[in-house]
Amino acid sequence: MVGTSDKEHVTLTQDPTLELGLVGNCQVSALIDDQSRIVWFCFPRLDSAPVFSRLVDTQDRGYFAIDVENRVASHQYYVRNTAILCTEIEDAEGGKVRITDFCPRFLQFGREFHPTGLCRRVERIAGTPVIRTRLRPVQGYDGTSPDTTHGSHHIRYLCQDGVVRLTTDASITHLLQESAHALDRPLHFIIGPDESLTTTPARLYNHYWEETRRYWHDWVSRLAVPFEWQDAVIRAAITLKLSTFDDTGAVVAAMTTSIPEAANTQRNWDYRYCWLRDSYFVVHALNRLGATGTMENFLHYIIDLVVGTHRHQLQPLYGIGGETVLDEHSLETLAGYHGMGPVRVGNAAYLQNQHDVYGAVVLAANQVFFDQRLEEVGNETLFRRLEPLGHLAAECYDQPDASIWEYRGRARVHTYSAIMCWAACDRLAKIAAQLDLDSAARHWRDTADTMHRTICTESWNETQDFFAESFGGEGLDASLLLINELGFLPADDPRFVATVKAIGGHLRRGDHLFRYVADDDFGAPENAFNICTFWYIDALWAIGDHTEARRLFEGLLACRNKVGLLSEDLDPDSHQLWGNFPQTYSMVGLINSALHLSKSWEEAL
Repeated sequence: MVGTSDKEHVTLTQDPTLELGLVGNCQVSALIDDQSRIVWFCFPRLDSAPVFSRLVDTQDRGYFAIDVENRVASHQYYVRNTAILCTEIEDAEGGKVRITDFCPRFLQFGREFHPTGLCRRVERIAGTPVIRTRLRPVQGYDGTSPDTTHGSHHIRYLCQDGVVRLTTDASITHLLQESAHALDRPLHFIIGPDESLTTTPARLYNHYWEETRRYWHDWVSRLAVPFEWQDAVIRAAITLKLSTFDDTGAVVAAMTTSIPEAANTQRNWDYRYCWLRDSYFVVHALNRLGATGTMENFLHYIIDLVVGTHRHQLQPLYGIGGETVLDEHSLETLAGYHGMGPVRVGNAAYLQNQHDVYGAVVLAANQVFFDQRLEEVGNETLFRRLEPLGHLAAECYDQPDASIWEYRGRARVHTYSAIMCWAACDRLAKIAAQLDLDSAARHWRDTADTMHRTICTESWNETQDFFAESFGGEGLDASLLLINELGFLPADDPRFVATVKAIGGHLRRGDHLFRYVADDDFGAPENAFNICTFWYIDALWAIGDHTEARRLFEGLLACRNKVGLLSEDLDPDSHQLWGNFPQTYSMVGLINSALHLSKSWEEAL
């Protein structure tokens, strides 16, 4: 597994980087750097105001650090096949400390138990290390320190979205004074709501740790992983699982807000919401691994959206609780990642027309009508709820929208959006046939075929010999790499092959793909978009260039951080990670490419 070698070390730094590990439990999550600092933690749910916000701030606040005096190196890794993160820190005298972090998640009383909390243990491994604990939460988006009260074994922080309580067996005096002391016994920290514990922090920690470890081992054991790159796929799958919100079934695009796509570009967005498009890709990837529970939970989420939406028209994104208004504003109180503001809360893309969402919802629900493993297979009632989305797809597929890339300053009839609308009607035809609804099957097949002919005519650029990014257009974007994956054309269709080659010639920079290269609202893009590189790898594999596909895939795997995670964007020259983190799109791409490229178990064994 990435990051498990005891010989791997990293240089300690003070500024935030994306050398971060993720812990979570589908209710809350935290990002922890390779010095053990918790630099991002929203409470009491994934999209709440932060308690720890150092990731997007330049002030000495908003973190939970375990400082080891005279430290010289650190090493971070996950407990195998879990979401339990360990950070080991060495000092110059041979002392060594291990910090273990996780958010509890396991089965209890016949249901998933995922409290709003974070557990941390600090223990001596070697020598006589001296530590200093600095616990500096913020009240919320304003970056100010919260008011506190404390008792003999706890500290209460009055934060924006509720009271956060730390219960510990460490010295409260040491914590409040941030004083140095020898680490001569394990210390335990339980962060959660304002509730008293019914046992000691050590006993609760140990119980939660063992049950959480068992939960993740059981979950991973049911994954249908490829023979090759198993560790990478398992880490990606766990990351996608942590990106879901159990209470509603929503899927967040990333855990963070405002990590810029490239340095000083203003391309800073809040990704802690549920994009229907991104969620489809997550559901599809986990389905391919056999983890169908995410699909079933997400289906409940989208059904609630559909029945509560005017004329079934869908927004591109919603809040994880189904919120429909996500007004975007910039904060003056947080300077941003490396001071590269703005820090934004909310996302104005919810106001856009993005017509591919209708296809995304139908595609996300498609498998439930065919998979006999599921407790409840899709029926006519569910089909009839999806049909209005098909009608809207047929109405808008040849109308302008903001596209998958969410352009804020232009609208066109984008080819990818049109193909996704076609996919909605195509899958409805297949579902109707599966349900023996002959009249509906004929209607949707005729509709899809008509759309297919129009798209092929309007988006094919005869002069340049490729599918253009928009009807009558002359440019390219990377979403066209999905033409075969979505079933629109077979891989050996000369038009698809020509489009893949054209995209490689126009959008490839080194071994990485840009989503597009034309100027947008902020000028020309500066960094590669990781999911696009994975799409390119899959397309190369589909058209028979297996050697190059595998080479590019191995290269992109090497760009992950030391615990196997990817952000949205990548500098194609330095390979530095940029963009919100960890990005579900990127982890989805890793899984899909590994499944495409891996030799089969039968071949290997």
